[in-house]
Formats: sequence, C-alpha cells, structure tokens
Amino acid sequence: MSLMDWTGQAAIVTGGASGLGASTAKRLAADGLKVTLFDLNEDKGGALADDIGGLFVRVDVSDPTSIADGISAAQSAFGTPRILVNCAGIGGAAKTVSRGVAHDPTLFEKTLKVNLMGSFFCASQVAAQMVGAEPIGPDGARGVIVNTASVAAFDGQVGQVAYAASKGGIVGMTLPMARDLADKGIRVCTVAPGLFLTPLLHDLPEEVQASLGAQVPFPSRLGAPEEYADMVSHITRNPMLNGEVIRLDGAIRMAPR
Repeated sequence: MSLMDWTGQAAIVTGGASGLGASTAKRLAADGLKVTLFDLNEDKGGALADDIGGLFVRVDVSDPTSIADGISAAQSAFGTPRILVNCAGIGGAAKTVSRGVAHDPTLFEKTLKVNLMGSFFCASQVAAQMVGAEPIGPDGARGVIVNTASVAAFDGQVGQVAYAASKGGIVGMTLPMARDLADKGIRVCTVAPGLFLTPLLHDLPEEVQASLGAQVPFPSRLGAPEEYADMVSHITRNPMLNGEVIRLDGAIRMAPR
C-alpha cells in the first residue's frame, strides 16, 4: 500500500505565521498542497503566505465565528480543505496557589479557550467541510486532522497547570474524535512535542537553550520545527496512522521544575 498523495489539495494550518505552524505550512506547500494560514500576526503570516504561494487569513481560533469566516475564505481560494493542522496556542505560567493567591481564573480560561477549545472548534468546523468532499484513494479518504499537544500533557511542570490541562484535553479528545469521523473517511492524530526551538525559546540566551537541550536524552538538543513538520507530513500520508498521540521528544520526561 503506497502513501497518500495530497498533491493539489487544500490545507489549513492554524498558528501558521511562526514556529511549528510556519514550518508545517512550508512543508505542506513543498508536498504540493495549497496552504491557508490562520493567525493573528498579519505581517508574518502574510509574508509567509506570499513565499509559499498560499493564503493568509486573520483568524482568532478562540472565536467560532472568526474560524467560520476563515474557512470560507480558504475554501473560496483553494477548495475544500483536506488537511488541518492545529498549531495555534499560548503558554503562560501560574501555580494553582501562589503566595496564598488562587490561580487567575481569567488566565486559566483563556489558555483552555485558545489551546483546547480553539483546536476543537477548528477541527469540528473543518471536518464539517471535509465530509462533503469526494473520497480519494482506495480507502475512501476525505481528510486528515493533526492536533498539537505537548509533553506537558503527561509531564506538566510546576506552574503549568493551565497549559497542561489544555494539552491534556487535546490528548483526551484524539481517539473519540477519530472514532467520530472514521465512517466519514477522516483521520485524526495528535503530535505531542517536547522541547522545540520555537519563538519563545529563541528569545532565551544561547546558554539557556543549550541547558534545556542537554535535558533531552537523545538527541541532546532542542528539536527543530522542521522535525515537527516532517512528522505532520508523514501522518497526513500514512493511511494507518489514526487515533494516535505521538510523543516527539527525544525520550525526555520532564522533571517537576
């Protein structure tokens, strides 16, 4: 059985203006897909879309109406999306209780709205478009959804309670979403990256980056966004990858701090 060929089909990458999303957008474009970037950063997103011959749409993934408008623009430009990669997300650190003060409920809610609910809103709305598409290949495939979790879903550190909860939710919805969409020919997988050289870590001093990379058993370095993009590309093309959460982390298991 050969790998799926999505050449000429449409893809959407959320958080596509930078980091893992930008590398994924480039890779999918190199794989022959027509890529739409969803992001809030119009300058970076627009420039990258121009570079890869794609489309940029300013979308707030925590807002279902904004998502619907973005999908409509993407579909008008390139047709029904066959691939969705959810990379949009935020960080933030706060303990459950710090110096006698409870965790800020607004921060907790925002983290879940962007990371977890945003991923679900995009997945459900894009899947609703995929189901109307003609099946492709011997298995009758209609599309692939790839969500982004984190090793924090399993090894959340001190101060990561909101972030870990949001990413744990993504892990938890992977299998039921795959089961929901199986009879429609849509696969769902999740990638849980470890320590990757994203814009957040780029701002740290080189010695700090090296120290973080040394925590990874092998290879003892920070992951490259291109390695995440390679994994996404393989998931989209391998028909038997479905309902799976893949740790992409060099065997790291995060310590409490």
